[in-house]
Amino acid sequence: MTYLDHAATSPPRRDVLEAVIPYLTTDFGNPASQHEAGQSARRALDDARSKVARRLGARPSEIVFTSGGTEADNTAIKGIALADPRGRHVIVSAIDHPAVLESAAWLERLGYDVTHLPVDGDGLVSVESLQGALRTDTTLVSIQYANNEVGTIQPIAELSAVTRAAGVPLHTDAVQAAGWLDLDVDRLGVQAMSLSGHKLGAPKGVGVLYVRRRTPIEPLIHGGGQEHGLRSGTTDVASAVGLAAALDLTTPPGSVAETARKRDVLIDTVLARVPGARLTGHRTQRLPGHASFVLSGVSGESVLLQLQERGSMCSSGSACAAGSDEASPVLTAMGYDAPLAQTAVRLTFDERTPEADLVEVADQIEQAVAAVRRLAP
Repeated sequence: MTYLDHAATSPPRRDVLEAVIPYLTTDFGNPASQHEAGQSARRALDDARSKVARRLGARPSEIVFTSGGTEADNTAIKGIALADPRGRHVIVSAIDHPAVLESAAWLERLGYDVTHLPVDGDGLVSVESLQGALRTDTTLVSIQYANNEVGTIQPIAELSAVTRAAGVPLHTDAVQAAGWLDLDVDRLGVQAMSLSGHKLGAPKGVGVLYVRRRTPIEPLIHGGGQEHGLRSGTTDVASAVGLAAALDLTTPPGSVAETARKRDVLIDTVLARVPGARLTGHRTQRLPGHASFVLSGVSGESVLLQLQERGSMCSSGSACAAGSDEASPVLTAMGYDAPLAQTAVRLTFDERTPEADLVEVADQIEQAVAAVRRLAP
């Protein structure tokens, strides 16, 4: 079976598992304890925090370990908005992750105004639309670095230049970008950024929130004051170690370029062989291991079942919306009508995926679409 759903979760990396095991067995101490077992765990946690900080060009004091990308997004959106008394206006992109959109909707129920920035047909936010949306009472902007459904990469550094000029914090959900794109927070110009371990080959259930120092932010989880007071509760040392190890193993530039080349082979083959196939997302400004299509005249879910029968595991879009009968809000925001949006198929992979597997799945998509069309009433 060929696994092509890395955007949902990535297979754990062996080196990461080996790094984690000691902190689930012999080095099990609570990092808040003062005895040797606790202090050994504290040293491991501090080392993991320092590794993550170096990878992001940040300070260790700016790194908060969370339970995943969703918690990191919630803490950033709600915490920064609640801490800033200047205004009650929040800006998010129309195709952001549900963790961001639902957090903004929660603020809206508290009386905040929320602006959803439109995107073009490739899923890109424009500098001009952001400039036009900013107000004197804007307290936060959040724009996803790279989209999980269509793979489009936003020009975060350009967008952050606009928000910095206005004195407004910018948060970016970089869950899909991690491992592929530049995460240096100074080059990106962001005040907050969310990451998730299981998209990198680390265990599920761990993430990171970067918050630039002096950025006002309210904690959402109260208790013993762990994680610089922003995320109380005993820190999961093993998972923090795993996330740091996974970040250290992120794809080198040569492998990124090679993965993008294989992606383009897959895209070109599908577009050439499958009648009615259309690429979704930007053709080149997209994640290296991401190919997504709409397939006119067929059900995306039916195609996925056919692909599974042929030995390939793919998805129709966000795992967070799996099982929903509604058309993808990402695709409808990009201008696709609902029936076409429901034909979506997404194939995501990493540098470990052989090119032969991608060529084979292109053949399988051709076969699957033909089979679904034959079976259609």
